[in-house]
Amino acid sequence: MQSLLSKEEYNPYYGIFIDKALKEDIVEGLQEGIAQFVDFVKGIPEEKMKYAYDHGKWTIAEVLQHIIDTERIFSYRALRFARKDNSPLIGFDQDDYVPNSNANNIGKQEFIEDFKAVRNSSISLYKGFTSEMLTWIGEASGSPMSARAAGYILSGHQTHHLEVIKERYL
Repeated sequence: MQSLLSKEEYNPYYGIFIDKALKEDIVEGLQEGIAQFVDFVKGIPEEKMKYAYDHGKWTIAEVLQHIIDTERIFSYRALRFARKDNSPLIGFDQDDYVPNSNANNIGKQEFIEDFKAVRNSSISLYKGFTSEMLTWIGEASGSPMSARAAGYILSGHQTHHLEVIKERYL
């Protein structure tokens, strides 16, 4: 998907996520991601939810919460950019969020419901953006980002982390 964006629309760090976006159409990709997430989480054995593959690594539950937290943050960024808010947005430290997330006390069904609520909100947000709004650029974490880049990041970030869980945890 990087070929759909100009290099001025995102920090190269996010290329790995943008390339894993599910569809060229952001809304379709976000919609497809709901089933992907739900099916994946349902297939995780309950006893694995608190499993971390190495000392100091996140548990599966923490990775799922990270996906949800990141969705909230990047949707907010997209909203700000699409509304031409030129105020620079500071970054967030994912490693500070995880220990304060209570993720290891959340059940699979709660993750599914929370994800669906957050993702449906993101879908609603993106449905309201015009083609022009999607290209408007703001600043986050000291780098430019367009609203559409944020949408591709949301889709690809989810895919990336589900792949990591599959490869390293299950």
